[in-house]
Amino acid sequence: MLLLAADPSWKTKRSSDWTPEDSREILTNSPWSKPVWARVAPLQTEDERREGGNMGQPHGIGYDGLADGRPRVHLPTSLLDLVRPEKQTLTAGQYIPVQLRWESALPIRLAELKTNSTEAPAVETGGYVVAVYGIPPSNAKGTPKSLGEPLKKLAVLKRPGKSDVRPVEVEVLQQEDGTIVLYRFPSAAEITKGDRFDFQAQIGRVFISQSFDAADMYFGGNLEL
Repeated sequence: MLLLAADPSWKTKRSSDWTPEDSREILTNSPWSKPVWARVAPLQTEDERREGGNMGQPHGIGYDGLADGRPRVHLPTSLLDLVRPEKQTLTAGQYIPVQLRWESALPIRLAELKTNSTEAPAVETGGYVVAVYGIPPSNAKGTPKSLGEPLKKLAVLKRPGKSDVRPVEVEVLQQEDGTIVLYRFPSAAEITKGDRFDFQAQIGRVFISQSFDAADMYFGGNLEL
């Protein structure tokens, strides 16, 4: 006999009664916040870079702090290694954990207040704001908006049967322990209860894709995004 998973405890409480554990669950694994394994593309070889008219490896947001990922020759240490061809190359850093969070959603803002979250970015009202946490720190120079500008065309909300939605603004917040990338999508997109959609983004070598269901994102009788 199959046992149905119980609803999270925060669903049956008023927000004023949320425990720290309830708030942390909302911030880490809820309809508004998802842990995601993001794919990391390997670096191009020097020959591939030269063929594309580039010299040296790229640096900046989504490049710094990531494992190389290019095939490495595994030097044999014994005769046994010579008969194991599958061990002749090694790859690293194929995926990294990131956190996707709808910062503009009321439950997220309430949970951040309840936990006194110091990493939570200040979010202006207007539009839908999605944050990506977990991008490694970088030494890139620039303002949050100038660093985010190249990322605007590399992100989208994809909805079956409806037009894709691109962010109107992207900001990159650099912190000592990591980088937060904020995507602001226009409220004119008018996401509705029946929408199922994918958030997709590329940040340097990091590729992120996660599905959401608007029907699950109701709070207090309202769709919260």
